[in-house]
Amino acid sequence: MARQDKRQTAERFEKEIRVPVRFEYLLYLPREYQRSQNRWPLVMFLHGAGETGSDLNMVKYHGPPKMVEQGRDFPFVLVSPQSPVRGWDVRALGALMDECAAKYKIDPAKLYITGLSMGGNGVWNFLAIHPGKAAAAIPICGWGDPNAAPKMKDTPIWAFHGAKDDVVPTDASRTMVEAVQKAGGGAKLTVYPSAGHDSWTETYNNQEVWDWLLAQKKSGR
Repeated sequence: MARQDKRQTAERFEKEIRVPVRFEYLLYLPREYQRSQNRWPLVMFLHGAGETGSDLNMVKYHGPPKMVEQGRDFPFVLVSPQSPVRGWDVRALGALMDECAAKYKIDPAKLYITGLSMGGNGVWNFLAIHPGKAAAAIPICGWGDPNAAPKMKDTPIWAFHGAKDDVVPTDASRTMVEAVQKAGGGAKLTVYPSAGHDSWTETYNNQEVWDWLLAQKKSGR
């Protein structure tokens, strides 16, 4: 049989490129922020798919931004960006976190991230792309890539999900937490037996959750 000449060859293109990014975000500063020289914890909140777009007021529909609108005071700087498209650009979120940590009076050992649904997915992906950047994380009714669990094992993680969630299956959180535990991490999961997709209201209204989050601190800081 005659040998045929190769008509295609395997080649590679490699180049570092810079892409401009832009986020509009809500900023909450603690009541004593202006009068104090203290450095404050920073919490980044990632909204769900329903708040995607260009109307920043939509970010106030759920979670900590909603609580602030209702009069809740927090002992941390709250940064709540809005994604213009479905899904979160977690590399850009890392840059935003760095920018806010430098721009405001922030304790670099106390950078936290939390989010719900699409935002929960954003949290898991953030931890995979930026291992060690966050001192702790609270993903709620989210999902992620369990193969990335070894990159998250050194970050304290407390995940939450509703047992009756018909949007994101409870196993999505369970799979991630078990993968992190198998990798040697200390992730934990709380499942609300009667909750559907909204497992964030009960979570964010629980002072124990905030106490746990703010007690975490990056080592060596």
